Amino acid sequence: MSTEALNKLPTTVAKSTEQSGGHASITAIGQGRVHVIRDDAEAIDVATALAAAFAPGAALRDRERRLPVAELRQLRLSGLWGITVPREYGGAGVSYATLARVFAILSAADGSIGQIPQNHYFILEIIRHEGSEAQKQFFFERVLAGDHFGNALVEPDVRRPEDRKVSLRRDGEGYRVDVRKYYSTGALFADWVPVAVADEEKRHFLAIYPRTAEGLRVVDDWASFGQRTTASGTVIADNAYLKPEWLVPHSVNADHVKPVGPVGQIMHAGIDTGIARAAFEATVAFIRQRNPKADDAPAEAVWEEDQLSIREIGDLAVSLHGTEALLDRAGLLIDRAYASDLAADWTRAAIAVSEVRAASTHSALLITNKLFELAGTRSTAPDHGLDRLWRDARTHTLHDPVRWRLFDVGNYYVNDKVPLRRPKWAEQPNQPKAMPEGPEPLTGEPPQPRLAAGL
Repeated sequence: MSTEALNKLPTTVAKSTEQSGGHASITAIGQGRVHVIRDDAEAIDVATALAAAFAPGAALRDRERRLPVAELRQLRLSGLWGITVPREYGGAGVSYATLARVFAILSAADGSIGQIPQNHYFILEIIRHEGSEAQKQFFFERVLAGDHFGNALVEPDVRRPEDRKVSLRRDGEGYRVDVRKYYSTGALFADWVPVAVADEEKRHFLAIYPRTAEGLRVVDDWASFGQRTTASGTVIADNAYLKPEWLVPHSVNADHVKPVGPVGQIMHAGIDTGIARAAFEATVAFIRQRNPKADDAPAEAVWEEDQLSIREIGDLAVSLHGTEALLDRAGLLIDRAYASDLAADWTRAAIAVSEVRAASTHSALLITNKLFELAGTRSTAPDHGLDRLWRDARTHTLHDPVRWRLFDVGNYYVNDKVPLRRPKWAEQPNQPKAMPEGPEPLTGEPPQPRLAAGL
């Protein structure tokens, strides 16, 4: 799908869906008919076209903190939200190697836009494994219509998911929820906001609210120096009523690797890999621009650059390509685990994902730093907007401490240990801290949200 074709999606998608059968009659809640992507190749083509459309404005959106409302509307109409919906429910059911590549492609264009879909696909994975048949049919159909999940999972001052405060109580046939969340990436733009809750028996659920539900507030108070336009701020549920059919079980402990873990983490690896790719290409382009060839130089003439800098570019290329290979490998191992459903295969998939999480963290930080070292002082000028790449990489790599990924890998190879939740001895009591790490959440009475409507 070309960029030109992508720009025409609002007028052409209706025809394509009418011809495609299956879910052709679905109408989105927002404006416009939504395309339904049919296979892996089309998903990559659509992501590539979207990335080409998003990249030119990424630096300006970051500099002025312009929320990517129009870009997410394009993403909605493209059908990309629905690519992991299983085929038996009308979706493409793409491979997880493809999903990881989609994240790398989008994140190379804009590290903020690349982050926003992560929770959407993560929530879809939970519904796939723990939702009832009726919930699967309902939510999968809504996603194929273009609906988007945000998230409200992390509570300030709660270190582990299993330690969430009691926030869910019965009210007649339904429920009431009282809780405050932070790091709520995508909630401001979403149609649905899944809120992680616990009842008095310490059972865990997702309370999936329409974003405009009474008693639910989404506050744009995200203030990080990187990934500035993800709107990863506060969600407040204040005695918010929930229909019983919108409560999905979400177990947080297990004695084996669950699919949602590796799937959630490989998307994060894709984000860092994409940022690393963008920084590598920017480094090479800046060096070539700094020392251009003469107009009359033969085609085989080389760019004049000091040999040590050329050697450093080679080192960055090895790091990047190794990370991209590990990303593909991890995705294929998740696909294999889904096919076999063997615990041993899920363990291998989880270890492969931990390996690429470590590698992508290293590559993203290395290359975004080397960009300035090799490109020189001129590269720091605000007009280039290259600092965005380092800030996005530094912010996102804090999402999940890489030291624990390396511990999981080493513990597996040395002690044959399955990578589950952190060992109890590693916890530090009486030091509550929200996870993942990042800017401190808002306290006190929140301001009114900047954006009051979804897409």
